[in-house]
Amino acid sequence: MSQGTEKLILLVEDDELSAFSLKLFMEKRGYRVELEPRGDRAVARILDLKPDAVVLDCNLPGKDGFEICRDVRAQYGGAILMLTARTDDVEQVLGLGMGADGYLAKPATPHLVMAHLAALLRRPPSPQDAEVYEYRFGQFSISRATRTVRLTGKEIFFSTVEFDLLWLLASRAGHILSRDDLTIGLRGVEYDGMNRSIDMRVSRLRKALGDEADNPQRIKTVRGKGYLFSPTDWD
Repeated sequence: MSQGTEKLILLVEDDELSAFSLKLFMEKRGYRVELEPRGDRAVARILDLKPDAVVLDCNLPGKDGFEICRDVRAQYGGAILMLTARTDDVEQVLGLGMGADGYLAKPATPHLVMAHLAALLRRPPSPQDAEVYEYRFGQFSISRATRTVRLTGKEIFFSTVEFDLLWLLASRAGHILSRDDLTIGLRGVEYDGMNRSIDMRVSRLRKALGDEADNPQRIKTVRGKGYLFSPTDWD
């Protein structure tokens, strides 16, 4: 991962005109950009370069973007923004369930791609190494590699979206995440100020994790700011 202000982006896109147009747009804004047109080479390129983020087209020669995301996610901790011309909700859930951080339907302008990518890159850093794929806090553990959650030795089952929300919160334990941070992290879109789905899912997470409804200590509400996953209170 890049250590300075210049972020490295890997653009996995087989449309040459679109790829070079987006590459030029990003480079004018201070990003370093590498191109990869083939899906069957993408996983190796991601693991070799370890870019700060990957912009990943879904329709690629050799291997599609969903397979790439699934195969690379357990070893790569950067942001993955998926682009696709297929817009139905089933495929959006599939992409996010395989570890994508954001999702955009084509055609997407370079300005829109850049806005979503910048938002993903602004997310609060994990307090641990970005390539750690299991977190443990007391008797609580969550594994992204196996998509399992355990508390006091017992496995707790969550839906795909609930697991992704819990992972996002746990991976930034001790940091306040706003509804905007969480919505972008889960869906790749900004919070509209009205949707209460994040609040309802947090409520379900708290119930499943044995948190107090009136005075939650494990996933805390920080009034006016968002939610905070506590690194303590898991014994």
